Amino acid sequence: MRKFWIDTDTASDDAVAILMALRWPDVHVEGISVVAGNVPVEMGGRNARYTVELCGRQTPVYLGLPRPLLREPSWAYFFHGPDGMGGMNYLEAKRPAENKHGVDALIEAVQAAPGEITLVTLGPLSNIATALRVAPDIAEKIPMCYIMGGAAACLGNVTPAAEFNIWVDPEAARMVFKSGMPILMVGWEHCRGAANLDDADMAHVRGFKTKYADFAIDCNAHAIKTNAAHHREGNPREDAERIPDVAVGGVDQPEDQQQREHQLAADAAREKHDDLPVARAPDRAARRLLPSPMPECGAKV
Repeated sequence: MRKFWIDTDTASDDAVAILMALRWPDVHVEGISVVAGNVPVEMGGRNARYTVELCGRQTPVYLGLPRPLLREPSWAYFFHGPDGMGGMNYLEAKRPAENKHGVDALIEAVQAAPGEITLVTLGPLSNIATALRVAPDIAEKIPMCYIMGGAAACLGNVTPAAEFNIWVDPEAARMVFKSGMPILMVGWEHCRGAANLDDADMAHVRGFKTKYADFAIDCNAHAIKTNAAHHREGNPREDAERIPDVAVGGVDQPEDQQQREHQLAADAAREKHDDLPVARAPDRAARRLLPSPMPECGAKV
């Protein structure tokens, strides 16, 4: 049984990623820490706890940092709706958030099981950077950290250079990339093109006729509509929605996916590069997952 720890700014896409991990037969999610990102940390915690309850699990949910390390928060209500879940107004979960801070909980879990817990991050890296600052030793105790973030091989989704999770807290991203922790960056390029669900795909998911399938589509309805309005006309795959956040799927990669090693650095100067995660190759620092073949993007690898 594989052990995961998920760090998330839980809105609709992260909720489906959490659902996938909780229902994966050979995965045990040790804990979920919530960070400010798509929505405030309290709202993200509520959404994560609802998802855990929907799956019939008792996974503890911990609240982490309520804002980026140095910057003001930037919420994504325009994309995920007023509750981060497409305005579905799901009920409050019965189990409350744990009293322990998410950063402390992560550190304690990793130190108690060195080399056993895979870290999956779905939001800004504020919690992870803080944990590494408080307990630098965890970098060598985490066998792999999968990061949903960055746009090293295509245009960003916030600015031409920046993907949202890195853009929200580039200082945290810089600290994590420089920590020495093994990292596989699952970038924005994996949220484009064929990674999106079109109408036929979503009808197929509905056809499962389970509460999980309905949840996956319903909570993303606002995001689907917004995504369609913001992408270029005439490309049905670009006018669809990525469900879920792709880092969880990146843990179990198909054989035709390529990993390349790069030295990764987040440029925190927004006035210069809008927080571009710069990939310098080759160096043994971090890896990023490359689709085969590569999608059409704004930059060549």
